[in-house]
This record gives sequence, C-alpha cells and structure tokens, in this order.
Amino acid sequence: MRMSVNFVASCAWLLSEHSHHGPTGDIPGKSDIVEPQSSHTQGDIDAILLESRGHYRPFRPLFVIQSRDRVERVGICFTRKTDTGIAYTTAGLSERKHLAPLDLSNIASFQDEWSMLLECASPVFDARRFAGLARSADWSRLLILAEEHGVLGHLGKRLRDLDENLVPMAIRGTLRDRHRAQLFSTLRMTAELFRLLELFAAQDLPTLVVKGPVLAMQAYGDPTMRNYSDLDLLVRQVDIRRATESLQAAGYQAAVPLHAIDAGKIPGQYLFSKPDANLLVELHNDLTLRYFPRRLPLEKFFERHILVGLDGHEASALAVEDHLVYICVHGATHFWGRLSWIADVAALVTPQTRVDWPKAMNTAQEVGAECMLHAGLRLASDLLHACLPGKVLATVQSDAGAAKLAAYARRWLNSDSKTSPTLFERVAFRLQMPGGRIAAPAYLLRLTFSSTEDDWLADSEIRQNRLLEALRRPFRLARKYGRGAKI
Repeated sequence: MRMSVNFVASCAWLLSEHSHHGPTGDIPGKSDIVEPQSSHTQGDIDAILLESRGHYRPFRPLFVIQSRDRVERVGICFTRKTDTGIAYTTAGLSERKHLAPLDLSNIASFQDEWSMLLECASPVFDARRFAGLARSADWSRLLILAEEHGVLGHLGKRLRDLDENLVPMAIRGTLRDRHRAQLFSTLRMTAELFRLLELFAAQDLPTLVVKGPVLAMQAYGDPTMRNYSDLDLLVRQVDIRRATESLQAAGYQAAVPLHAIDAGKIPGQYLFSKPDANLLVELHNDLTLRYFPRRLPLEKFFERHILVGLDGHEASALAVEDHLVYICVHGATHFWGRLSWIADVAALVTPQTRVDWPKAMNTAQEVGAECMLHAGLRLASDLLHACLPGKVLATVQSDAGAAKLAAYARRWLNSDSKTSPTLFERVAFRLQMPGGRIAAPAYLLRLTFSSTEDDWLADSEIRQNRLLEALRRPFRLARKYGRGAKI
C-alpha cells in the first residue's frame, strides 16, 4: 500500500511553519525539560515522521491542557539523545476552543449543511454544487454537525480548494486547529500501534489490525482522514491471556482481569487503557464479535491477511474484502449512527481499491452478513453516490431486508444524533440484521442472553452462575435502552 504524500506534507507544514517551542510548564508533570536552542530542521521533521528509524522518539506524543476559558492547548513532545542525557522539545503547540453546543434535534432542518456534509464525504465530489451550497450555509452548524458525524477531515479536505471568500476565517482557523490536533493524534496512535505490534511479535502473538489507521490507508490513502480514539486488534482466543499479560507489563490496565479469562468469561471486547496517556486498545476475536450472525472464520482471515504500508512500516491487516464486510457489520451494530462509517464504506469500494466482489460476497455469506453488507453498500450508494458494479448494485437493490435497514439508518441519521433508537426500534433493527425469517429470532435470542462484562462484572467479582447472568441481561438492556441512549 502507498504512503500518503499529503500526510507527510501536512506533517512537515505543521511542524515547520506553525510550530514553536513551548516553555517547560507546557507539559504537565515534567519539570526537567531541556529546550534546544534551535528550531526544527527538515532533518528533524523527517526523523519525527520515521520515528523508529530516526533519532527522535515521542516522550508524550500528544498532550492536552484544558483551561477555564474552554480552550485546549494541544502539542506534541519529542526526545532526542544528547551527550548530557535526554533533551525534550515541544512542537506544534496550538489552541482550540470547544465548539459551542448546538441543538441537533432536527438535523433534517439543516438542509444545506447536511447536503454539504454528504458532498464532502462522497468519493464522487461535485465542486460546483458544493460551492453553491457553501454560499447559504450556516458555518457554525456545519462545523458542529461535521464533528458529531466524524467527518471533519472530509470537510477540511474539500474546503482547501474552495474560494477563500466563501469560508469565514474563523472557520478555516478552527478546521486548521482540528486538523493539527488530528495529525498529532494520528502520529501518537500510529507510534503506539507499532510499539504494540513489536511487543506482540516478540511474544509470538499473531495479530491483525482492523479499522483505525490501516482502514484509513486502505480507503483514503491518508491515515489522518479517519478520526479514531482506540486501536483495534484481532487476536486468537487462545492467545488472549498472554496478550493481556504483555499489555499489563507495558503499563496498560485490563478491564477484564486474568481470573475472568481463566474462568472462561467472554466479554464484548478485551479493553485496555493507559489513563495517563489517554490510550485505549481493544482486542477482538471470533468469540467476542457476537454481532456477526455466524462465527467469524478467524483462521481464514489470518491466512488472507495483507500488509498495509503506514509511516515507513508495514502492518498485518484484513484483506480489503474481509475489511469491507467487517466495517459493514460494525456499522450495523451501531445502527449506522455516524456518517463517517458510511463514508468509510464508500471510500473502500472506489475502483482504485479493486475490490474482488465475489470474494467479498463469499465472506459475507460465510458469516451470515449478506444483509448487513448490502445495507452498508446501499447507504454508500444512495447517500454518497459510491460507484458499484452493475451486478453488485442490482443485488444490493433487490435485497428487501437491506432496504429496510438502510431506511432505518437514514431516519436516525436525520434525527437527534445524541439519542439512539428506542428499545423496540433496536429489536426491530436487530431482527432485520441477519436477513431471513428463520435466522432472525435465533440471532436476537443469542444477543439478548449472551452475557458480557457488563453482566458478570459486579463489585470487582466474577459471577460464576452463567444461567443467572443470562437471565439478568435482558432486564439490564431494558433499563439501559428503554428510554433511548447515546449511540
């Protein structure tokens, strides 16, 4: 896979033209910082971008300081070896104000703004139409709507070529700050990803990366286009205990303790966190990914894996066809509540990615996710004008179940983005997800009574009565979703 030239250029631009060395107090908890006397050179920037091959290493790659005036100061910190020890320097220090809250109870009323977002996220971009919509847009609404739906990167990319007179300077400044923060976050997450992959490789723990930066590269050719807050890895269940021990030794806190793993408990995901570094890692496998109607063929996914180039490294990732099915199931799991998830599907199926459609359809059939794949493709086609081959489009359009899922999703996209479907709407949607009247009830019953960590973790003790856990789960779900909740 190719490395994004735009990504490298953005890094160089941000770190050379818009960086400065902050004072020692800019980095919380570090009082012995030694500031270099000169600014970053291009050689320094190259070393930063190619971290593991250069002399610079991230000390605390992204730090955020929030003050009482609702301003966040975002920066990145690098280290280099010197004759007298370690020197620390900050780069790219910027400020960003939190966007003011906005009533999104009726997104459909933001007709121009919503149309602009759809145009931004579409792989088939109509610059003339976009410029026409921009003339009547409410920019504050547009910015907040883009943030809610995770497409600030798409918006920023499209605005770069738009007439400067059409975009208020304050909006351009906010987007530039957001892009800068996203750039630093991507550097931080990518550095941590390869640190973890090296850690697992040393322990002989095979791993596949899903979503995150590898999906950004597969779909957009640019790791900064997607906004993600955690790293998702596929790890075989037999390796989960050793992976947990390795992550704990690396400073992560495990949400699922070792004695729960030894007891055979299967959570929704194996979650790990580093609170001081604001890092989250999720481990998944064929047992945790219960929203797939049939068990994930994990061994085949490992056999079909590809290498994705990312910042001078290579990461083992799902094949494009497997990844496409994976993100469509993920989108359906979360009721397609964010436009960014649909944009990922649209970008991944562009002709440049050369999807092998028979393979994608076979994968979907193998895991019982044909309806979910068709729904994702239908949303990408209807909303974002994704180009699908004639036979694929005909198959998608003939799937009545997928049409129902897409209709549900479109209605929720155009409603209050802070509130998820009601309990009854969830049930109706879940019944439709696997497709087919025979599979639907069994699928819903399995989801309803398959306990997760929320059901068996209580007062830091592991409940041993699995029947009781299963019976308690429907009541917990009813309490949680009875009045709607955040997606």
